[in-house]
Amino acid sequence: MILHPLLMKPKSIAVVGASDNMASPGGKLLKNLIDHNFKGDLYAVNPKKRNIQGLKAFQQVNDLPEVDLAIIAIAAKYCVETVQILAHKKNTKAFIIISAGFSEQDEEGAQIESEIVKIINEVGGTLLGPNNIGLLNTNYAGVFTTPIPKLDPKGVDFISGSGATAVFIMEAAHSNGLAFNSVFSVGNSAQIGVEEVLAYLDETYNDQQPKIKLLYIESIDKPRKLLKHAISLRKKGCRIAAIKAGSSEAGSRAASSHTGAIANSDIAVDALFEKAGIIRCHGRVELIHVAGLLTYPQLKGKNIGIITHAGGPAVMLTDILSKNKLNIPSITNPKAEELKELLYPGSSVANPIDFLATGNAEQLENIIDYCDKYFDEIDAMAVIFGSPGLFRVDDVYEVLHQKINMAKKPIYPILPSVVNVKEEIQNFIAKGHFVFFDEVLFGKALAKVYQQKHYVLPKPKIDHKLRKKLQNVITGTQGYLPPEKIQQLFALMDIPLVKEWELSDKEQINAHANSFTYPLVIKVVGPVHKTDVGGVVLNIKDERSLRVYFDKLMEIPEANAVLIQPMLSGIELFIGVNREADFGHLIVFGMGGTQVEIIKDLKVGLAPLSAFEIKDKIKALKSYKLLKGYRGKAGIDIAQFERLIQKISDLVRYLPEIAELDINPLMADEKGITAVDARVRIE
Repeated sequence: MILHPLLMKPKSIAVVGASDNMASPGGKLLKNLIDHNFKGDLYAVNPKKRNIQGLKAFQQVNDLPEVDLAIIAIAAKYCVETVQILAHKKNTKAFIIISAGFSEQDEEGAQIESEIVKIINEVGGTLLGPNNIGLLNTNYAGVFTTPIPKLDPKGVDFISGSGATAVFIMEAAHSNGLAFNSVFSVGNSAQIGVEEVLAYLDETYNDQQPKIKLLYIESIDKPRKLLKHAISLRKKGCRIAAIKAGSSEAGSRAASSHTGAIANSDIAVDALFEKAGIIRCHGRVELIHVAGLLTYPQLKGKNIGIITHAGGPAVMLTDILSKNKLNIPSITNPKAEELKELLYPGSSVANPIDFLATGNAEQLENIIDYCDKYFDEIDAMAVIFGSPGLFRVDDVYEVLHQKINMAKKPIYPILPSVVNVKEEIQNFIAKGHFVFFDEVLFGKALAKVYQQKHYVLPKPKIDHKLRKKLQNVITGTQGYLPPEKIQQLFALMDIPLVKEWELSDKEQINAHANSFTYPLVIKVVGPVHKTDVGGVVLNIKDERSLRVYFDKLMEIPEANAVLIQPMLSGIELFIGVNREADFGHLIVFGMGGTQVEIIKDLKVGLAPLSAFEIKDKIKALKSYKLLKGYRGKAGIDIAQFERLIQKISDLVRYLPEIAELDINPLMADEKGITAVDARVRIE
């Protein structure tokens, strides 16, 4: 649903549960609205007061005139009647309920919450909450918390599933100079959650609105909605960073296949965010630093010039950038010696450019000018400048201010002296800049932002005839498909599958003896994990051995047949699929064999996969050099591996009933790739 416009820009607000007590939510919320100059009509409701914080108080909501927005801070048990009167008698369309005691508490609270949503839906209204801190934007400060951050139409939009986390992020961001345009605290998300607010920001977006969106999410209830609107915002030039909490290993479910064990919920979140173009952060500080970097011009290359008057921080920044695959190139430009003449003796222009503890504003200006105009080997500058406390550095920060606004290349200010030059830093921030205080945190965030993937969501054509044929194969089936049906699916998708014979009786060997090419591999049919029960025998060289091991495999509990295949050689690969709740199908691929869950040289993508995404992920495998071939040894047909992954992506699009799929191993060499073993589960 779309948020009602009166939630964003009301002309009148009633605070139900208003108070003179600044230690109560109703009291502090009213004060914030007054102090931050809400320009519309403001009403206070309290049955025991005639005047609250200088406003006339209404004893009952029935006494109110019509009101656009109601912010409710009363006990949960009184909220249904209050909302009923406001919605049906006072034409109220926007509601914020900051009270607790609803679905987060017990079944009775959940029932109250449900009744409230029903009433608000009846009048086409919007409910934010309950159990939240409120809403903050440039029109009104509808929160009961502090601090109220710097509000700026060019600031960031922030949507949080946790009110406390929203407060902590605003507190920390304030000292760095991050401005906010809006802060939504969705609380219990009874009617609208993070996904609905993001959809609103997308559907009402124009070029005058903030391009940076921040999210704190504890539960992704509508992953496809999140994906749709994140991609849409990204196409409009926006950048999104998010924390997704609550995705620990303990929360991942057990599964009966390799893919199920690998593709847990946290990996699903990673895949979703990657597809959506959302930068995933794992803590408040990281989110703030990433947001700060997004306020600066986009980094076009990975070559960073470090400008410093302090050696230690420059060394630490060099280390962290290098570890994260960003470059600190040596400066060999002929102009370097010319620059060196403008600095004090002992200065270095090699990169890091160290202009010593005695370096001054004029020297910094010269260094930045040379890096910006002449040093083509540098794409951006990180400037580290603090103070031992002997003198003020206003002139240095003024140079930084001017150059950040004028330079062609991004300049990132790292100002570590948070005590000695606190006042100068505050003046610098007041001019509209985000400041980094720690070079290592800055370096990690810079790498994360620069290395963010930008995959386009493909729109593949649908072959309706092929889809019907595939559907016919699985019609009436549930659970693991028998080998013959897997063969039919793979044949329709043109996936090479090793020739095989499934025999339930040893005497059937005679009928196929002339077709066998030794050596052979035989596998038990029945148990899910064949290797775990000793159900695979390799390198069978003659018929006598085949008969002996046939009997041994048939003695395994649950065995109902033996699968016979020619034994292939080559590099073992893996392709798997796991359907992850509402996220869709996760496709996992990489190195295979019995070690797949130990080595875990695998990449994951959320279907459907584009050709570029597949190619990019294969190149990112640790074993990519092995796949290409090395030291005279042949590699594999990488193009065919890419095509097979694409075929699996198409297969699950045609057959969403596939819950799990494993092809392990695929035997690969320079001549081609063949699937040796496959399992498909329909659900």
